[in-house]
Amino acid sequence: MTRTDMQPVLVTGATGRVGRLVVAQLLEAGVPVRALSRRPADAGLPAAVEVVSGDLTLPESLDAGLRGIGAVFLVWTAPPATAPAVIERLAAHARRVVLLSSPHRTPHPFFQQPNPMARLHAELERLIAASGLESTIIRPGMFASNILFWWTSMIRDGNVVRWPYGAAETAPIDERDLAAVAARALYEEEHGGADYVLTGPESLSQAEQVGIIGDVIGRPIRFEEMSPEEFRRETAGHWPAPVVDMLLAAWGAAIGQPVYMTSTVSGIIGSPPRTFRQWAEDHADAFLKRPEGHEV
Repeated sequence: MTRTDMQPVLVTGATGRVGRLVVAQLLEAGVPVRALSRRPADAGLPAAVEVVSGDLTLPESLDAGLRGIGAVFLVWTAPPATAPAVIERLAAHARRVVLLSSPHRTPHPFFQQPNPMARLHAELERLIAASGLESTIIRPGMFASNILFWWTSMIRDGNVVRWPYGAAETAPIDERDLAAVAARALYEEEHGGADYVLTGPESLSQAEQVGIIGDVIGRPIRFEEMSPEEFRRETAGHWPAPVVDMLLAAWGAAIGQPVYMTSTVSGIIGSPPRTFRQWAEDHADAFLKRPEGHEV
């Protein structure tokens, strides 16, 4: 099915880990795509994508890219000061916006801890509602790919992951499933006004996730419990303190709690979301030892 007669969809954050996948899903569905980038020459997107220059911190820079578009995938990657002006511009050009938000409204302790990003997302949602834009709010839970930032070096260089709250359970979502839902919301009419919480299909403790990665790469990986105080010390100077506070509070609140899971992904795309094991198999190379002398 082709949708080349549609108005283009503008994808912000198009060079990020979610935006690139949304671009790919839209192209596969035959939807014309326009991608916003601060450095179009470095975007590295497929030739079929129209890459335009724009910066969320400079709302006036968006005008050219917004002309003639029908819908916008909005990933907020800037300080909040320009959000009102950006949303005003989106409303002047687009009919629909699909916002990548967070599950801050979900009544589960894991999602109810103090979180600066949740406050930003709530303000973006308020601005969008007040603008008159038709909207779809996408609220993913824990991203499976966070693990690439957290554990890759420990697994690649040893057999132990030292981490706090090994018993905390989450339902990690593969970003490919998130992108598939976002793309549908951008080109299918029935998603207007929807508010979707997206999770993976299974509840797994952090220690179980480490064990699955070990199974996949064929090498036992041990989980070693780290205290919150040790975690703060080891991340000091490397991670923003508010992020550390938020993660520790969320994992701590998840101990002993049933995981919040939804069937939204399968309901929208018609197939089950990928399991954590599938995600690990597809990303196994990241956890394997580099050859001797290999430079990154």
